[in-house]
Amino acid sequence: MPSPYRALFAAPGSKGFSFAGFLGRMPLSMMGIGVVTMISQLTGRYGLAGGLSATIALAAAVAGPQVSRLVDRYGQRRVLRPATLVSLTAAAVLLPAAHYGWPDWVLFVACVGIGCVPSLGAMVRARWAAIYRGTPQLHTAYSFESVVDEVCFIFGPIISIGLSTAWFPEAGPLLAACFLAAGVFWLTAQRATEPVPHPREHKGRGGTALSSRGLQVLVATFAATGTIFGAVDVVTVAFAEEEGHKAAASLVLALYAAGSCTAAMIFGLLRFAGPPERRWLLGVCAMAVSMIPLLLVGNLPFLAAALFVAGLSIAPTMITTMSLIEEHVPRAQLTEGMTWVSTGLAVGVALGSSAGGWVIDAAGARAGYGVPAVAGAVAVAVGFLGYRRLKRPAPRRGGTVEQHTHGEREDEREEPHMA
Repeated sequence: MPSPYRALFAAPGSKGFSFAGFLGRMPLSMMGIGVVTMISQLTGRYGLAGGLSATIALAAAVAGPQVSRLVDRYGQRRVLRPATLVSLTAAAVLLPAAHYGWPDWVLFVACVGIGCVPSLGAMVRARWAAIYRGTPQLHTAYSFESVVDEVCFIFGPIISIGLSTAWFPEAGPLLAACFLAAGVFWLTAQRATEPVPHPREHKGRGGTALSSRGLQVLVATFAATGTIFGAVDVVTVAFAEEEGHKAAASLVLALYAAGSCTAAMIFGLLRFAGPPERRWLLGVCAMAVSMIPLLLVGNLPFLAAALFVAGLSIAPTMITTMSLIEEHVPRAQLTEGMTWVSTGLAVGVALGSSAGGWVIDAAGARAGYGVPAVAGAVAVAVGFLGYRRLKRPAPRRGGTVEQHTHGEREDEREEPHMA
């Protein structure tokens, strides 16, 4: 590992909470695609599979910010464990319901409960922010966590699809639930690095982090971006099946994540002097342009190469987004603000999964790649329309490394960051 990344883990407890977060985030890439694979194998209905995956994403979009808001107020341990138990109970209902062919509405209700899963990525990034706020190491930490995200998306689909196709259909979602339980309970057992809750700042505060105009732009843009991700997952599984190699979908999607992982590693080693909102908009545009070659896909090798290139723009855009959140969201609502971006992605994944499934059922997998292409164009339009909001950071928000003044850094040195 390059030395800037090794230096991150000099902080006591950082290795433990980062690895726990890695385990807890594996379901992010495993559960949705696992449900798609499971249902398509058991019923052959891609429309139902996409709808269930979309339901999980939508439920997460609704529950995630509320869970994170409670975390900011009461702490990670007190909130994450009960929320995780709800999600695990729902998963315990979904698997036998799918296996024994229970009514569709039971499947959808179970998927709503699964969506209560907390946003582990936001929880881990909040711990890094508590340790390294106001220093260049925070950019490196966010980059490292983007690498972890992409490693999850490299191996998660391979494991989930591979187990469900080679062992039994429910194997992928079942293992995802096990990873969730292990990650959350290990993370919340580490009290020393848990960020200090802010109950006083929430008293009398009627609004949420989403009242920030800059955060609204980020969430809206990433709703369109999430549509890209959701559609690409579902359409790629169907395309691989049409080509006669359904299990190869996991490898193709892994290359998509590998492109993003490669970019994240390099991006974390760089230092930038210009405004982060400009880099963010360039990243959104790059993601949109990278969807165009998918419309011309003719075979799995070409698709794999196109998705690897498309993945190169994902992590840098996400890393820059985290920096922008710190500029536009109060520190007492940082976890909630990060989760709202994940919520935008979740809403988009829901739309993309559903739209992709419907197009596949109606016109085939090749036509399904039109969904991410359209979503990319929408993301660019929203990004340009909201660009001015991102150029005006809210005062005294906690800021990024690039925006700190000397006085703000002195204030932060005096503030305790760890429980």
